[in-house]
Amino acid sequence: MLDTTSLRVAFGVVSLTMLALFYFVTYRSTRSAYAAWWCAALALLVAGSSLYLFNETEQQVWANPLANALVVTGAAAVWAGARSLWTAGPRWWVVSLPGVGVGLTSGLDDPARDVWAGGAFYLGGTAALLGLAALELWRRDRRYQPEPGAEPTAYRPALRAMKAGCALMAAFYAVRLAVFLAVGHRDPLFDTYLGGQVTTLVSTVLLATVSFSMTLLSNEQQNAALRRDATRDALSGLLNRGEFLRRAVERATEMRRQAGTAQLILADLDHFKDINDELGHAAGDRAIATFAAACREAVRTTDLVGRYGGEEFILLLVGATPDRATQVTDAIDAAMAAAAEREGIRLPTVSYGIATLEGVENLERTIEYADAALYRAKATGRNRSVHWFRGIS
Repeated sequence: MLDTTSLRVAFGVVSLTMLALFYFVTYRSTRSAYAAWWCAALALLVAGSSLYLFNETEQQVWANPLANALVVTGAAAVWAGARSLWTAGPRWWVVSLPGVGVGLTSGLDDPARDVWAGGAFYLGGTAALLGLAALELWRRDRRYQPEPGAEPTAYRPALRAMKAGCALMAAFYAVRLAVFLAVGHRDPLFDTYLGGQVTTLVSTVLLATVSFSMTLLSNEQQNAALRRDATRDALSGLLNRGEFLRRAVERATEMRRQAGTAQLILADLDHFKDINDELGHAAGDRAIATFAAACREAVRTTDLVGRYGGEEFILLLVGATPDRATQVTDAIDAAMAAAAEREGIRLPTVSYGIATLEGVENLERTIEYADAALYRAKATGRNRSVHWFRGIS
């Protein structure tokens, strides 16, 4: 078997290669926060692993505590990257705190004579941070909801591979900590099965696995961003007109096979031009964004909501009755009123035209019916919902 020094050199070479590939191939093309954190983690692990090569030399007194600090900070960067996948990542100084603590503890524990100075804090800190990374990835996996109708991607398998890798490394370091505290690092049990050689081998294998998953995840996120740009309205975050109509045709085709119906709603913000003229375009943008948020709260994940043009929006409530459509418009109005009161801002009222969709061949005609009902709503005072019936023109 190779000695520990040779394995650490090999680990450093692999890590450095992964860092170069990930930085130039993945990070520079995506610029995502988690890719930046993963690059930082790789760099820290390479630096820490390199400093362990000074063990059993005069430089051990400073190199060993610094190596412990860098490795633990690398584990913290893995946690930060995992967290940035679903929420705002932590600040860099927060990520550095565990490593600083471990480095100081190791420095006060006679590192000149003991290569395992501060070992319990080093092992415990690494296990805890990798465990937190696995937890963040698990939370992201639970919250991940692909858009209805979207093509299957490698996002979830890559996410789960990363989660498994972090969980296995966390468990491995937790076992190392338990045995270290129970028998010490000089015991053959620890040295043979949990010492530097085994750890370096396990780390190299899992590093390659996680880096590959990270690359897949990065590419999938970049592709998802491109898909969003192509199908979403930038201001409201809702489907743009073309994408809404494309998905509406798909839904209507499914409804025809199942003999189902849906409610189609056209919504128009009342006196929107007055908001822009009197309060400025920023106020108009805020009104559109607030209305979009109210729509997202009111509908189900199976429904469609899009920005039809300007201050006009379109909704498709699959399998809904006319009464359900009225409930949705009432919920949107209530959310708009609550937002205006909560934020102390002026928001427009909304007029709605509602029509029943019975098949894909009737989609264009149903939109015309909803538009006629919307016209009636605006002509009879605005701030109301009108259902289409024969005779409206």
